[in-house]
Amino acid sequence: MENEVAPATAAVSLEQVETAARLLKGVIYKTPLLQNLGLSRTYEANVYLKREDLQVVRSYKIRGAYNKMATLPPITGAREIVCASAGNHAQGVAYACHSLQLPGYIFMPANTPAQKVDKVRLFGKDQVEVVLTGNTFDEAFQAAKKFCDSRGSTFIHPFDDPAVVAGQATVGLEILKIATAPIDYCFMPIGGGGLASGVASVFKQMSPHTKLIGVQPEGAPSMHKAYYDRQHGALTQIDSFVDGAAVKCPGVLTYEICRELLDEIVLVPEGLVCQDLLKLYNEEGIVVEPAGVLSISALSQYKDEIKGKNVVCVVSGSNNDITRMEDIKERAMKYQGLKHYFMVTFNQRPGALRNFVNNVLQPDDDIIHFQYIKKNNKEKGPVFVGVEVKHPGDQEGIKARMLEEGFSFEYLNGKPDFLALLV
Repeated sequence: MENEVAPATAAVSLEQVETAARLLKGVIYKTPLLQNLGLSRTYEANVYLKREDLQVVRSYKIRGAYNKMATLPPITGAREIVCASAGNHAQGVAYACHSLQLPGYIFMPANTPAQKVDKVRLFGKDQVEVVLTGNTFDEAFQAAKKFCDSRGSTFIHPFDDPAVVAGQATVGLEILKIATAPIDYCFMPIGGGGLASGVASVFKQMSPHTKLIGVQPEGAPSMHKAYYDRQHGALTQIDSFVDGAAVKCPGVLTYEICRELLDEIVLVPEGLVCQDLLKLYNEEGIVVEPAGVLSISALSQYKDEIKGKNVVCVVSGSNNDITRMEDIKERAMKYQGLKHYFMVTFNQRPGALRNFVNNVLQPDDDIIHFQYIKKNNKEKGPVFVGVEVKHPGDQEGIKARMLEEGFSFEYLNGKPDFLALLV
């Protein structure tokens, strides 16, 4: 690796990160940095995955949570821990609560996948109580802060804390100690920015030539907006599908570090995340959560730049609920242009359905949904129709043939709120 340089103004120091690494010894796994042959072949590069999905709590979050809690100053009387999380930070705090024998209250959004909630209880055992409240991380966060302030408890922030950032930074330290060749690019997922801040701090001091790319989902671009607007702020609304990165407002500290150290922040569509998540599972046998695949999904935007380069993607976690897989598959197929939905008006005459099947659809088209929305009109009946096509673009032929055959219709792809009521 290159010679060390002075840390940036907002960054955590190497001394802080080395101290955190020593503290975490025996608590966390030093996860492997593995070359992925499939991705390397696809992008004609040496693509390595930092496998934090193999961490003891199946995400990197244990690093920051434990480092923060283990370095808290002594107090008079009993200490009570409070945190808010969409899942992974909660598991890290719960694990640390049990290890350090500190009682804790874990606030999580009410729509958190059951698998994540169960894991929090498993890791925390009798030391933690889970409180499900709000629909987003930010709502759970506000409830947790109010509860914490009312009781005088100790709040463990999921990202906006120097000790948390230093703990997450040990991911970067491990990468550079394991790597046998200079790293040209490092891609990191961003929610609130703790991981990216920590890893970037280490790289800028130990490998300043490495290009550092942060990645966020299109539906939750909080750090992306702040970075390019050059102004810290909160979004009014986000898509919480990529729950591990669905944060309305990045941290103040993490924003400053990311603004100063990251070379770029890019957005990837949720559909692409789903496509890559399924591909990683089907072709590589690697199970990740949506946020865990963000760094991999960004590679396609850099396919020309990274040819022949050494590239690291941080795979941040694998806490995915199996019940989400149908939704993930649905989003992936819509992104690929293979699933299409229509509201079609069928005239109530003999042979209308046969005409639709025989003259509108092609032999390779499959009807996956067919539902009458209104049944009390004897002349006409709107029908919700879902069609799976063989090739992207085949839906345009379906539209043209419906018009030729006299069917009036409304194309519903791109109207997620309406589709959510029907699918």
